[in-house]
Amino acid sequence: MSRVVTLSDEELVRRTRLGDLDAFGELTERYRDVIHRVAARIVGPSDAEDVAQDAILRGFHRLDQFRGDAPFRSWLLRITQNTALNFLQKRRAIPVAEADRMAEEHALREDGPKSPASNLEDSERRDRLRMKIAQLREQHRDVLVMRDLGELSYEEIAELTDTPLGSVKGRLHRARHELIELLRNNTYDWELPA
Repeated sequence: MSRVVTLSDEELVRRTRLGDLDAFGELTERYRDVIHRVAARIVGPSDAEDVAQDAILRGFHRLDQFRGDAPFRSWLLRITQNTALNFLQKRRAIPVAEADRMAEEHALREDGPKSPASNLEDSERRDRLRMKIAQLREQHRDVLVMRDLGELSYEEIAELTDTPLGSVKGRLHRARHELIELLRNNTYDWELPA
């Protein structure tokens, strides 16, 4: 009976530095999904794969800069976030959260097939939500997207943004309040109390 040995991130980094490309391949596979998810939350699903690939490549080329002060996962996610934000700056587009995913999950929970009119209404609602999220201040929007859509912990967000934990929580609170106020301006869309 053979036992599968799972090497630590640190050991895989050490092996990669010694020229073992398979070790970096294993690190990449270990974190590919979360890298893609973070990229998608910042740049959108259509550009996420390109940004994720770029982030992995940057991580490989900067591996000598990994000091081990923080977990490798956090270090790589920070590179991913910076790569995604650089991508947006170059494109000069407004990062928009992936509200589609939330809407699809909600639709799956509902019973029965939806009518074409209901599907159209849902699509229009998602578009309006994207526009509202795009109106948030950048720092607020990024934290909101990472926490509520990217499902990252407060600690991961603090590490990714190089921001104190209390500031992350404060920004998230303000972002949610700001979004609620934006949505209240269209209560007919969201059925929120005035």
